[in-house]
Amino acid sequence: MHIFTLSRTQPFHKTIKKKKKNNHSWKIGFNSTKMSSPSKRRDMDVMKLMMSDYTVETINDGLSEFNVEFHGPKESPYEGGVWKVHVELPDAYPYKSPSIGFLNKIFHPNVDELSGSICLDVINQSWSPMFDLSNIFEVFLPQLLLYPNPADPLNGDAASLMLKDQQQYEQKVKEYCERYAKREKFENPSFDGSTDEEISDNESTGSANDDILGAADP
Repeated sequence: MHIFTLSRTQPFHKTIKKKKKNNHSWKIGFNSTKMSSPSKRRDMDVMKLMMSDYTVETINDGLSEFNVEFHGPKESPYEGGVWKVHVELPDAYPYKSPSIGFLNKIFHPNVDELSGSICLDVINQSWSPMFDLSNIFEVFLPQLLLYPNPADPLNGDAASLMLKDQQQYEQKVKEYCERYAKREKFENPSFDGSTDEEISDNESTGSANDDILGAADP
C-alpha cells in the first residue's frame, strides 16, 4: 500500500491554513509567463488543468503547490460533493509523482479521514511521466470514488461498513458530502476542512453507528 501523507505531524488542512493568506485564485484565462526549461513541463501541465475548466487556487504565487476544486463523479454516492484537493509538485515532476490529498473530509475506504491522504497505486508505484495533472482529476480520482477498494483501506471504518452494508455505506457517504463537501463550506474564508457542525453532530451520533465510526472523528 502506498500512502501520500501531506503533513508530517498534523492533519494537512491545519498546515494549509497558515498559507491561505498568500493564496491567489486563477481560473481559465490564465496568461502564461516566460517559462524556464526545467519547469516547462510542470507549467504546461498546470496551464492545461486550468484550461480544462478546473478552478485552481495557487499558493505562494507559484505553480508547484495549489488547490483544485474537484466534483464527485455522477451516478455515484459522491455526486453533488465538492472537494478541495491539495497538490504539491516535486522538483522532479513529471518523473516523480505529485502528492495529493483531500482538504475537506470525505468518507471513503482509501482516503484517510483526518489527513486526507490517498491510497492510490497509480499515483506512486505505477506513476509515469506520460501522465499529467488532468489524468489525476479526469480519470484517477473519479475511478477511485467510483470503485473503492475495501481490501486495502486507509479508513477501516468505511471499508468495514462498505463490506457489511452497501446501502448504509452509501448513506454515510452522502451524509459526509452534505456536511463537509458543499461549496458554501469552503467558500468561507475561515475554512480549514472542518466545521462547528462536525462537533455537535458527532456528539449526537446514535449508538447504531458507534461500532462503525469509533474514534475516527474526534
